[in-house]
Amino acid sequence: MNGASPRGEECPMNPPGFFRWLSLPAVLLSCGPAVPETQADAPVAVEQAALIELLSNGNFNNGTTAPWWNNASTQSRVENGQWRVDVAANTANPWDAIVGQSGLTLVAGQAYTLAFTATATAGITARVTVQQDVAPYATTLSQSFTLDGTSRRISFPFTSSLSTGQGQVTFQLGGRASAVTVRLDDVSLTTEGGSTGSGPVAMTSGFYVDPNSNPAVWVRANGGDGRAARINASIASKPMARWFGNWSGDITQAVSGFVGAADAADKLPVLVAYNIPGRDCGSHSGGGAGSPEAYRAWISAFAAGLGNRPAVVIIEPDAVAQLDCLPNDTERQTRLGLLRYATEQLRDRAPNTWAYLDGGNARWIGADTMAQRLESAGVRNVRGFALNVSNFYPTGESATYGGAVNSALSSRYGYTRQFVVDTSRNGNGSNGEWCNPAGRKLGTPSQTGGGAELLLWVKVPGDSDGQCGIAPGTPAGQFSPDLANRLIDGT
Repeated sequence: MNGASPRGEECPMNPPGFFRWLSLPAVLLSCGPAVPETQADAPVAVEQAALIELLSNGNFNNGTTAPWWNNASTQSRVENGQWRVDVAANTANPWDAIVGQSGLTLVAGQAYTLAFTATATAGITARVTVQQDVAPYATTLSQSFTLDGTSRRISFPFTSSLSTGQGQVTFQLGGRASAVTVRLDDVSLTTEGGSTGSGPVAMTSGFYVDPNSNPAVWVRANGGDGRAARINASIASKPMARWFGNWSGDITQAVSGFVGAADAADKLPVLVAYNIPGRDCGSHSGGGAGSPEAYRAWISAFAAGLGNRPAVVIIEPDAVAQLDCLPNDTERQTRLGLLRYATEQLRDRAPNTWAYLDGGNARWIGADTMAQRLESAGVRNVRGFALNVSNFYPTGESATYGGAVNSALSSRYGYTRQFVVDTSRNGNGSNGEWCNPAGRKLGTPSQTGGGAELLLWVKVPGDSDGQCGIAPGTPAGQFSPDLANRLIDGT
């Protein structure tokens, strides 16, 4: 329960199973003005863009493997309409037995999907990359996957961090003492044509800076304060998420106003939907919609506010990870059903939104268990899952956990998903404390790539976690310039 409320949050970062309390802010005027009441633009019909295939001979129907290549530790041929790759024994590293296709053009910020069907004569872990085929061989996708005797369809959506005419796809099959045969078929690397086909990142010119975030409001009201200039430069001027819940009033209008302002600026807004019934299991961040029916109406209205405009949405921080504290299986199944409904609404009503279902953090729920929960909650309906929301764990640790969740999704269900990481306060990692801990530092500002599909400031830096830690007199959700300064300095 590392979760976050819109204004004041968070959760302890104890080992899985240790119940951790959150804090929910009072809705105070000091938390900043209401969302601008900008009217939504009239919905525009979304053009269905055609998929563009970048790979040649991915189905091997012509009986040859060209233009696919292989190295000396592999032998390849077409057999029964599939690409058969025989991998030699005693290969030390994955890349010692490698096959691939080169000469691909990649565009930074463009959304792609790499997909293939595969099986192996023995249980193996392999790796697939999309990368430059010249030094320094920079990668924009590098994912492990597991194979055995069962044929699986495996899919990896990603956003390219590279612009190059010298791209390649590789399958790295080595690192084994014994020989193995891998069969591949229907290998595909696609992107979407048309102006709306490449996702919200490519549709916009950077992330949206919220002029009504708590730090921005404080800076405007305290221009004479000696701390204002550095808080403005380091925090208030940076892109961060806005949280929406039962404090947001007319949710369609609130969401539409925020997204409309971002759209007018050609920027990408980040939103958090945080209104699940029984939120925080009734603890300090308790609340949410009053009934399942009320939540379905709310999340449908939330999605309607997005419309066709580009956006990123984090779905219900902690709701999946907190299943254990619900009192019975009936309530757990109800929550999973509501989360599935949320993913369906965002999929169907917000076609230019990338939505990420919250997946807890690296030290909370085991990766295999989290994968099963995400599948039950509908993660296959949306872009992916979010990690480390309002927490402090390093990006690398979160990325490793995200990879483990994807490995479990792949082995259990035959698909993977992208993930994003909250980097707002992870610059110094975690010290084991969760509530306004000392010594934490701002992390990497919002960007594409960097270990995840997106690094985002989901938590608002400087907002108090509660009357605790280094801000014992600051209620949850209130902005503290002292907390902000200490995050800037890492003290």
